[in-house]
Amino acid sequence: MKIEVWSDFACPFCYIGKRRLESALEQFAHRDDVKVEFKSFELDPNAKRDVDFDIHDMLFKKYGMTREQAMANNINLTEQAKALGLEFNMDKMVLTNTFDAHRLTHLAALHGKREEMAERLFRAYFTEGKHLGDHDVLADLAAEIGLDRQEALGALQSETAHQQEVRTDEQEASQLGVRGVPFFVIDRKYAISGAQPSEVFLQAVTQAYQESKPLTMIGGDDSDGDATCTDGVCAPKQ
Repeated sequence: MKIEVWSDFACPFCYIGKRRLESALEQFAHRDDVKVEFKSFELDPNAKRDVDFDIHDMLFKKYGMTREQAMANNINLTEQAKALGLEFNMDKMVLTNTFDAHRLTHLAALHGKREEMAERLFRAYFTEGKHLGDHDVLADLAAEIGLDRQEALGALQSETAHQQEVRTDEQEASQLGVRGVPFFVIDRKYAISGAQPSEVFLQAVTQAYQESKPLTMIGGDDSDGDATCTDGVCAPKQ
């Protein structure tokens, strides 16, 4: 079974949704049969690398709420994250463009470490307040999960390295009708939008798994016995 996850590292619900999916899979009896593949999605492709405002001001400007309302909203998000064992430090977050962070995950994928890279990027952004638009910061994070720092830095500085892979992920999302993230697709048959409760994920993967497996025989296979018609013949065997 394959679960594709479109997400952005600047999206708090993407980190929350990731944990809820993981929680569901921990309860799933066939976890070893599941492959999770993270896909790139930019919530704001036009975001600047460096800005002079914080997350509270961003919400204030984007949604017309007061700064106090924005801060209350972020406190609620922090509590949701805390319930899942995540630490959100919203006041420390450094807003930036996430395109290079997504490119880095595709480099990590070449070394079988895309999921590990995604987790490290989420924690760096929401917990540690690291600047995910800074190439040196990104290269350091890559090195922390066992990638070659110079290789990572070189890829980031090339501008074109892994650019097409990010665009391909985003084109796939568009073709599937993805308008927001997180967005989860199970075997290209079932879709889950948003950071749904773990129970929803568990129900979806259980149903998808059952439908992907052949029928289970009860009472044995009687295709050669007296209770089955075969090859147009239904006469009892002598």
